Amino acid sequence: MTGITLKNGGKWLGVTLLIGIGSGSLSAFFLTSLSVVTKVREANSWLILFLPVAGLIVTWLYIRFGGEACHGNNLVIDQANGGSESVPWQMMPLTLFGTISSHLFGGSVGREGTAVQMGGVVAEYVGKLWQITKADRYLLMMCGISGGFSSVFGTPLAGTVFSLEVLAIGKLSTKGLVPSLMTALIANHVTTLWGVRHTRYEMGVVPDTTFRLIFLICLFAIIFGLVSRLFSRSIVWLKEIYLIFIPNPLWRVVVGSVMILILVAFFQTSRYLGLSLPLLTDAFNGQQQTFDFINKLVFTVFSLGAGFQGGEVTPLFEIGATLGSSLAQMTALPIGFVAALGFVGVFSGATNTPLACFVMGIELFGSGGAVWFLVVCVISFLFSGQEGIYSAQLKDDKVTNLL
Repeated sequence: MTGITLKNGGKWLGVTLLIGIGSGSLSAFFLTSLSVVTKVREANSWLILFLPVAGLIVTWLYIRFGGEACHGNNLVIDQANGGSESVPWQMMPLTLFGTISSHLFGGSVGREGTAVQMGGVVAEYVGKLWQITKADRYLLMMCGISGGFSSVFGTPLAGTVFSLEVLAIGKLSTKGLVPSLMTALIANHVTTLWGVRHTRYEMGVVPDTTFRLIFLICLFAIIFGLVSRLFSRSIVWLKEIYLIFIPNPLWRVVVGSVMILILVAFFQTSRYLGLSLPLLTDAFNGQQQTFDFINKLVFTVFSLGAGFQGGEVTPLFEIGATLGSSLAQMTALPIGFVAALGFVGVFSGATNTPLACFVMGIELFGSGGAVWFLVVCVISFLFSGQEGIYSAQLKDDKVTNLL
């Protein structure tokens, strides 16, 4: 591996600039599109009846034209870990169209998966333009990951650490630090230049440290880890069940869509469809419903398990924040504070990236709760198990000398 040297530094500056501009612009278009289709769906609730049709069309497109693109985020992570395949250009339009369709018709999915995949495609073709060697492709993919993640959430530092940490569980690659950071900063800035503004939530006061607070936060962190484990394993279990009983992916997405519609009818609400961003507002204001966290988990598991495109991270934020808000009210702790801990804690456990989630907590909520963010993220990670939402992450003996 040659990496970045003084000799090729200018070349890599151009690479990070192009990836940053490309992924930041795509994220701006994507986020604006999500805002538009969400408003359309909320104004026309009958659109959710067409969820099976939308799922059928997107799944057929993936079968017909997708190829390796069907592996989604895991393909990008695998390439950063030295995989031999390329990231196909088809991934970009397919994941963009698929995710927007999912949100328009009511699938309970996120957005980071689409941003990371688009960043991976941009990185792949920028690498070809600049004739980056196969040995340095891992740097390209890390830049694509950091550019996509940082621009879709407005967290360049967390996006950088995420790209370094997501490759292998319990390991942190530092070889891509500089290009990943540069790409993340550029991508996030470009997204804001396009007029996109990221929502921020107030954590409020951080309580004084007491033995009771230490005990409760450690207990909450364990709960966050177990919930994140339930989330990631439930998706795997549901996919395995579908594969056994409904091997045809077209029938699978139709059945999964019908299950989501049944859930809507059962709960008598569309509260958990799409991004469900009001859940976060309610959580930080203490206005969440007691079972919001488990209901959002169920809707998301059925959506992703059926094959709908999107991501897991935003639903994880909402599951964690609403759970944290409920725990705060049960223990008379500041609601915004525990909601913020749940926000990063469940995310940490499901993605096996505690340091990135710790940094995200500081970026989003300030440094006042930094110690508690770290405690929660690490404990949640330890109690979540190694089987997170990204199957391509290297584990234990599979960790290579890339790290």
